[in-house]
Amino acid sequence: MYVKICLLSIALLCLGACERQSASDDPSETTEGKAASAQVKLYVFDCGYFHFDDVTSSGLTNDETDVLDLFVPCYLIDHPAGRLLWDAGLPMDMAGRGELEYGPGIQVRYDRALIDQLADMDITADDVQKVAFSHMHFDHVGSANLFVNSTMLIQQSEYTAAFEHADENPVFDATLYDKLADTPKVLLTGDFDVFGDGSVQIFSTPGHTPGHQTLLINLNQFGPVLLSGDLYHFEKSRELRRTPTFNTDAEQTLASMDRMEQLLIDRGATLWIEHNQALANTLRLAPAFYD
Repeated sequence: MYVKICLLSIALLCLGACERQSASDDPSETTEGKAASAQVKLYVFDCGYFHFDDVTSSGLTNDETDVLDLFVPCYLIDHPAGRLLWDAGLPMDMAGRGELEYGPGIQVRYDRALIDQLADMDITADDVQKVAFSHMHFDHVGSANLFVNSTMLIQQSEYTAAFEHADENPVFDATLYDKLADTPKVLLTGDFDVFGDGSVQIFSTPGHTPGHQTLLINLNQFGPVLLSGDLYHFEKSRELRRTPTFNTDAEQTLASMDRMEQLLIDRGATLWIEHNQALANTLRLAPAFYD
């Protein structure tokens, strides 16, 4: 009888372990307890802004929105198991040069380079273990080449587009990220649990670019936050379900929008539209943080 009880106990323990491993493999099934257990901090950095005289390329008209300024953020997620940089802002050579003409009717400004803002916190590029970009457009990878010792988390489809066919994607600038071609990386084919505990999760949301992705951070005090990447550029983009004219696939984008809207409901998450200047004006910037 004693032997039978021991064998039954071992079997139950093994079953429980298998269930926990299965949950951690799928970000959509991670338990709330595991997500809340990690002491995660989210830092927001000012990595520039855009002003557009005309927002037609975003899929909106100036009659539909009076918002012509877009924020350019970078984010650092501090987890007990390491740091993750999410998006890397405008190109570093724009920093500290005042307002610049990027193109007809487009002005940019980038006051202090991300790496200098990190230095204020005694953090170097080598202190960041993982990097991930919502996508590889130039305003999201401006400091990417500094993080050659970090492991890059990127969708396989985005890697192919950015590193093998950059010349076919006009908003990509391979010179900003080409040093990452042969550095450590994890090529993703869908969603990914960054630290294996549900606290920081990448979701595949293609359409804006072939491998566009969004990031969900489960914060113990503030609650879950979903970083939009460029799934939306404006509040009106979300309200009217509009996609930019330069998106890779409009139908894919709309499907990704639907998926993220359901995720926001399911997780009770707050959506941060990354380029939303009005939102940015309300956020605590680094070295302050959210937890």
